[in-house]
Amino acid sequence: MPTDDTLTVAVRVKPGASRARVGGCFAGPHGPALVIAVTAPAVDGRATEAARRALAGALGVRPAVVALRAGAASRDKLFLVDRPTPGLTELLRRLRDGSVG
Repeated sequence: MPTDDTLTVAVRVKPGASRARVGGCFAGPHGPALVIAVTAPAVDGRATEAARRALAGALGVRPAVVALRAGAASRDKLFLVDRPTPGLTELLRRLRDGSVG
């Protein structure tokens, strides 16, 4: 359950991409979602794990503080970031806008 100590990030995963990339916005079922393309296939949770690690890298946090909240079997996912820093929300907005990456 999200609290003040967590940040919920909606993500649209594109598995099997030719190259990994974080950036852009997708109008998903959870609201504006950050687009994450991963080279991993959508098999046995590999794309989800790759997306979790890519999100952590893009936000500059350890992968251990990013957890899947919803969407294990979907391209549309919700991740929780534990104890976000003050600038994380702005960085996330810039990633969605495509001005970082």
